Amino acid sequence: MLEPRSPIVTILGHVDHGKTTLLDALRKTNVATREAGGITQSIGASVVTTKEGRGITFIDTPGHAAFKQMRSRGAQVCDIAVLIVAADDGVKPQTKEALEIIVAEKLPLLVCVTKTDLPSSDPDTVITQLEKEGILFEGSGGNTPLIKVSAKKNEGLEPLMEMIVLLSDMGEIKADSEADLDAFVVETRRDKRGSMASVIVRNGKLEVGEKILIDGEVSKVRGLFNSFNRPIREVLPGEPALVLGFEKMPPIGAKITGLKDELLDKHKTSSTKETATPTDANLVKLNIVVKAQTSGSLEALLSNLPSPVGVIASGVGDVIEADVFAAKSASDCRIFAFEVKVPTNIARLAATEGVEIEEFNIIYKFFERIDEVLKQGIEKEMGRAEIIASFPYENRKVAGCKMLKGRIGKEDNLKLERNGETLASAKIASLRKEKKDITEVKQGEEFGIILKPQLDFTIGDMLVSVSL
Repeated sequence: MLEPRSPIVTILGHVDHGKTTLLDALRKTNVATREAGGITQSIGASVVTTKEGRGITFIDTPGHAAFKQMRSRGAQVCDIAVLIVAADDGVKPQTKEALEIIVAEKLPLLVCVTKTDLPSSDPDTVITQLEKEGILFEGSGGNTPLIKVSAKKNEGLEPLMEMIVLLSDMGEIKADSEADLDAFVVETRRDKRGSMASVIVRNGKLEVGEKILIDGEVSKVRGLFNSFNRPIREVLPGEPALVLGFEKMPPIGAKITGLKDELLDKHKTSSTKETATPTDANLVKLNIVVKAQTSGSLEALLSNLPSPVGVIASGVGDVIEADVFAAKSASDCRIFAFEVKVPTNIARLAATEGVEIEEFNIIYKFFERIDEVLKQGIEKEMGRAEIIASFPYENRKVAGCKMLKGRIGKEDNLKLERNGETLASAKIASLRKEKKDITEVKQGEEFGIILKPQLDFTIGDMLVSVSL
């Protein structure tokens, strides 16, 4: 039997316009302060209950330009869109893009002007800018509602919730919990429990132990967790949950159905699987292995890479041994790790194999580094030595080293590295082995070296010979 269900609401807008802070105020949690760089890095879904007991499921979509795919995907599964615009900043590129998505999906729209408590707040200018984008507000010949809020002062939150409920009632959003399952994958990640998918149920219900069909694969639901990561037994229409039980990571945006729909959906799901796009080898100036915490983040990273970058391998989860050897197999390849861990043993293996690993928590830092490396040109590592001793010699500091890989010549350009990070560049003032001047050292040999300029190295640092 059809009954009213919780509306699924997506919050869209430009970066740093207060989306996550608004949700924090609504659900009285503190997610925003944990976001790297203040940017929501993956889609989160959570339930907020009004004082009348009505549930609203919110999807917090990232505002950064690189997360276009995730933002669009969030809109595709929701019933109502809340467009966030900061009162002190106005309409920005992602504001316009979000509006295009809302129009394309024909979603009921509610505009929320945030940060109205700031001295530089100017809601009237925001309204004028939005009207130029084609939005007609209530009271001005249109029917788009507008709510002004200050999340930090808890102002305007009740009117916002009331308006969402009103739009939900007007749209007659209903579902049947006994109907066939209709759910969508919003995000995926891998943790110690296994492959997890963030899912929202639109119709039917999802239960622990149930067999489901997703992207042509049959899986059994081994666990369900609510937005507070607490175990639950079932998920009803309009509710989000984390699902455990997938043999392999499901694709984002995939539809989830009950097993009895298998024959009907098999053809549909098989036709929507993603395929890799080869990169023109003649254009590649930088090879990388990309690892990310979630599938959504990985998609955003890969789809925004410039053409001179070749992706040797990519995946979700921490950097592992296979990633190091994948990078080693390609020319001038390094590993870019986004919001994932690099275990100590893997960092040590990478150093031994001459593979650079660079770590990032903020997406624009990732792309800034890509641009920086492309502009600098690729340095090819010729040899790597570990500093195993240090002693003075005629007011200078001598590094006693052991050659781990390749070769180092007396005229080479060197980099001093510590824990995978480049500290400085130098040339060779003196290169000696067993008190004799030499011109070159090879793998396995021990030697002494004096650098110019003098560098503040420590035992355990690496000296790397590079060709520019």
